[in-house]
Amino acid sequence: MAASLNKVLLMGNLTRDPEVKYTPKGNAVGDLSLAINDSYKAQDGTIKETVTYVDVEVWGRQAETCKQYLTKGRPVFVEGQLRLDQWEQDGQKRSKLKVRADRVQFLGSPAGGGSGGSGGGRSGGNYSSGSGSSSGSEERSSRPAPMAEDRPPLPSDDDIPF
Repeated sequence: MAASLNKVLLMGNLTRDPEVKYTPKGNAVGDLSLAINDSYKAQDGTIKETVTYVDVEVWGRQAETCKQYLTKGRPVFVEGQLRLDQWEQDGQKRSKLKVRADRVQFLGSPAGGGSGGSGGGRSGGNYSSGSGSSSGSEERSSRPAPMAEDRPPLPSDDDIPF
C-alpha cells in the first residue's frame, strides 16, 4: 500500500477580516482568506507578480482566537491539509479546494499596535487544533489545543541560518 501525505504550509496576508459561524452543536468554524504573493522574471526580463488566493477553514477555539486578534492585511502562517468540498447547485456539480488549518501562527504586529513588543519581530500567537476526519461535518475529533507551556519556544529571527 502506498503512503499518503496531505500537508500544506502557507504564508500570506489576510484579504478580509476572519468570519466565525457556529454549528448547531456550538462548535466554532472560522473562514480566512489568504493572498500569497509571488514574483518571477519573465523571458523578456521584466519582473512579473502573481497573487494566489486560498480559502482556509479553522475550527474550535482557534477560530475564535483568529476572529478576536486578526484583521484584514495581517500576515499569517498556516499549517494544514487540503480538503475538497463538493456540492450540487442549480443541477450542476460544484467543488472547491481549500485548506483545513491545523495551526495558524500570527506574524508581524497587530494593526495599530504600538504598545511594547519586540519591535517588529514575530509576535502574536501560535495556535493549534486537532485534525479531524475528512468529512466537513461537526463530528470532527476536537483534541484540545496544547497549552503554550507544552510547546517549545519559537526560534528568533537570529536563530534562522538563512
